[in-house]
This record gives sequence, C-alpha cells and structure tokens, in this order.
Amino acid sequence: MKALFIGGTGTISSAISSLCVRRGWDLTLLNRGNADTRVPQGAHVIHADIHDEASAQAALKGQTFDVVADFIAYTPDDVARDIRLFSGRTAQYFFISSASAYQKPLSSPWITEGTPLCNPYWEYSRQKAACEDVLIRAYREHGFPITIIRPSHTYCQRSVPVALHGPNGSFQVLERMRQGRPVIVPGDGLTLWTLTHSDDFAVAFVGLMGNVHALGEVFHITGDESLTWNQVYGSIGAALGVKPRLVHIASETLGALCQSYVGSLLGDKSNTVIFDNAKIKRAVPEFVAVKRFDQGVREAVDYIYSHPECQRLDPAFDAWCDQVIEGYERLTAELPKFDM
Repeated sequence: MKALFIGGTGTISSAISSLCVRRGWDLTLLNRGNADTRVPQGAHVIHADIHDEASAQAALKGQTFDVVADFIAYTPDDVARDIRLFSGRTAQYFFISSASAYQKPLSSPWITEGTPLCNPYWEYSRQKAACEDVLIRAYREHGFPITIIRPSHTYCQRSVPVALHGPNGSFQVLERMRQGRPVIVPGDGLTLWTLTHSDDFAVAFVGLMGNVHALGEVFHITGDESLTWNQVYGSIGAALGVKPRLVHIASETLGALCQSYVGSLLGDKSNTVIFDNAKIKRAVPEFVAVKRFDQGVREAVDYIYSHPECQRLDPAFDAWCDQVIEGYERLTAELPKFDM
C-alpha cells in the first residue's frame, strides 16, 4: 500500500510517519526538506513546495497512491489545489482539520463529530471549517474520497503543552516553573482539557488509512483523559521536580492584552471540552489512548532538557509575563475590600 504525506515531519505527522513505516506502508513524504532529520528510515522523500502547484505536479508526475494526507493545508485554496492535484490519483485523501472549529461557546461540553462548527473567536478555526465545506462538496458532487480528521491538543516529546506561551513555544514556561517563578494560567484553571500524545494519535490515524469505513467521514481523535489546567500545570511541575506557582488571570483580560490569545483561549483552551470518541473506536477497534499525561510529560521534559535544539528561550514573552503578573497583583491589592 502506497501513501503520500504532504509535510510528514510535524508534531502529529512524525509519529504517524514512523508507525506507517513500521507497519509496512510504502511511504513518501513531500516537503521542502526543512526537517529531514525527522524522516523515518525507510520512507522516501520528494523535495518540493506543495504551494507551487506546477512544481508539485511535475514532482508527482505519473504517480498514484492509496492514501494522500495533507498535514499543512489551512485554507480553502489549499484544499482546492489538492483536489485538482489528486483527483483520480488517490483512493483516499486525508484533511487534518481542528477540534477548535467546534462551536464556541459550546452548548454542551460533550463533543461528538456532529457538534456544529462555529468559532467566532479564531480565524484559524473558521478557515479549517471552510476547508471542510469545500471537501464535503467535492465528495458529494464528484466522489472525491475524503476523510476528515479533527485533532485537539496533541503533543509529542519535543514540546510540553501549556495553555499560554509566546511565539517560541512552551520552553520559557518550563524555565519559569523550574526557577520558581510564577506562571500565568487562564481563568481559574478549573476548566477541563484533553491532551493526546502523538503516539496514541498515530494508532487511530493509521487505522483509518485504507479503511473503507472512513471514506466520506469525519473523526476527531483524542484521548479520554480530562484534566483541569491546574492539574496539567501540576503534572508539568512534578516532572520538573517543583511545585508551580500559578497566577490565575481571566482569559478575557489576556485576550485584551494580546490579540493572539483571543482565538487560542476564548476560541479554544478556556472552554471545558470532553470528547466522545465512540466513532473512532468503532472504526479502529485497536485505538486506546494508553499514555497518561503525567507519563507523557515526564518523557517530554527529559527529552527537551537533553536536546538543546528544543530549548528555545523567549525573552520578550518572559518579560511580558513579569509585567502582567506584577500589574495584576498590584491592582488586586489596591481594589476595595468588601465585608459581608
């Protein structure tokens, strides 16, 4: 069985690529070659830019695949290009959407694949939903063989997931914890969140590849473990050997201070989410998320602190955290007290 992954070396796709090769798939990755060290042994690589449609067409000339999965499609134009490139050339096309596209605020924290898609807070999520619309129309009108996947917060050993970080990722948050400095947690830290290790995600994804029950269908893939953000940060602190100092600040306040946090917090991480995974488990009976977060985060912390390339400091974000925490605590101390 032949598969083509567009991308294939990211947080989610690296684990899927490795599992595919181990299970005997003839795997080709099409990417620009920026992360070739993550290509699993046994996979083929075509260096091309999928956004240059003519060069991608030339690079793939004469080839057909049982599965094509695009891990770097974000806009309707991206998936429209893929429809042109792969119509008649693949038996199954995977689009990686996002569970953040589910409606916000949620009418119920229990999410199924039938939960409406409507996120007024985050353009990224709206673009993913618009991509789904294009693909579903292509499936209905032309039989383009789609399978749509909606990941939630998926992580791997190269990065620890947190609710709030700067442009360089989460390492600066880890360093603040390790040094005994306070870290910002949105809201009261009591909303429930779901974190999924990429190794578990890969089992479900690969189980859908070539699976007749997946054609024309939508699946979210997450673990079943629900943790409050306070518990998430507590597990990270335990992995670092410290008790974290948490400063809780309203998501609306953080969004007012940084526009990027409007989408990622109000449109995603500040909402309690509990995923119903019955559909993916019916389609892939072997799928069970076996790696608890406290286990996965220990592995990630060990890996990050033994690999300098994962240790990306973020001085601007660090200074911003100090300023926001100091201002928040000063304002709180100055507010009038009220006795009942």
